[in-house]
Amino acid sequence: MSHLQATGDGASTLLLDTDERKTLFATLDSFRVAHFNVTHRRRQNFYALPPAEWQLLSAPPFNFLSTLEHVDDAIDANADIAAEILKIGLESFGLKSDSDVDRSHWHGQAQASDLDKARYTIRQFYRDWSSEGAAERRASYGPVLQDIAVAFAHLSDKEGITVLVPGAGKQGYNVEGNELSYHQLIASKWILNHSDKAEQYTLFPFASDFSNVVSRADQLKSVKIPDVHVATALANSPGWGEKCAFERMNMTAGDFTELYSDPKNKEIFEAVVTVFFLDTAQSVIKYIQTVHHCLKLGGIWSNNGPLLWHWTSQAEKAAKNLYDDQSTGRMNQGSIELSVEEILKLVGSMGFEVDNQGIKDEAPTPSGRVLDKGERQYGLDAIELTLDDILSA
Repeated sequence: MSHLQATGDGASTLLLDTDERKTLFATLDSFRVAHFNVTHRRRQNFYALPPAEWQLLSAPPFNFLSTLEHVDDAIDANADIAAEILKIGLESFGLKSDSDVDRSHWHGQAQASDLDKARYTIRQFYRDWSSEGAAERRASYGPVLQDIAVAFAHLSDKEGITVLVPGAGKQGYNVEGNELSYHQLIASKWILNHSDKAEQYTLFPFASDFSNVVSRADQLKSVKIPDVHVATALANSPGWGEKCAFERMNMTAGDFTELYSDPKNKEIFEAVVTVFFLDTAQSVIKYIQTVHHCLKLGGIWSNNGPLLWHWTSQAEKAAKNLYDDQSTGRMNQGSIELSVEEILKLVGSMGFEVDNQGIKDEAPTPSGRVLDKGERQYGLDAIELTLDDILSA
């Protein structure tokens, strides 16, 4: 974990090691260029069609060139959001956007994978920060929030309950979030701390998607973000004596297993909540060990999410490369993909008692979208195996 304080001269980035600095600069640059030339290649491919074909598709009722113009306008709106995130990212790490010296460090650093992450991060605002994403939030976060509510229902005062959340929090508890990705950290800081009002920005979450589209109206659908102005919501949230709502939330940046397996974090949380998290593990055993380490005796771990094992697609690349494509700068240490049954047996063998479990065959998706199992982007995601378990230490 790196503790960073912006100094205004870029000095804070010197606190990062070489690989982490490289990852940060690639992240910053990706928000700058992620929305450049998205339709340029499609126009080239379109005009490469036989004249009779592209002329047919240029005319009503298809008007494909007009569609590309509308997509350009939508992407420009998303680029405005990316520019706001970039501004906050630069300020957070003491870099000046108008400094040629600073720009020389991070301009041109983004790779294709970084651009994909930037676009995906911005698209996630649809699920987490628009009124249209409320149903997906309920499906994703509702089960674990209910678990926590039931577990501590006997307590009238939640002041002493601390919850670790690599994900979303719950009003009324002391909540500590954790995140590794610079894309997610910088975007989260922007939406949480730097919006002036609810529904301030217009987002076109599907503008760049040309596959599995039911209609162009679906592709060009817009939403307003954020649906809730965080500062106002927290200001109106009841505090505990002298402890206001702002003080009940904090965020740590760094690798989950490294931070929370530290001796100082032993048995400090009453609850750990994980949503769409287990399958990000390179080693799920380390994740389980870390949860067990930081939970108090008798604490609960509530999990909801699929097993889409993020490292599977990187296995071949990781075998050839020491580092995983700048995404974390961490050394490849092997990986494993387990089934739901194996996960349940594993947690049972590592000091947890499984109190409740369920496997769901459902995957909420945006209205009007037809998505193949391997391409679902939101909700409970792509496969039939979805955990909804309460794991009691």
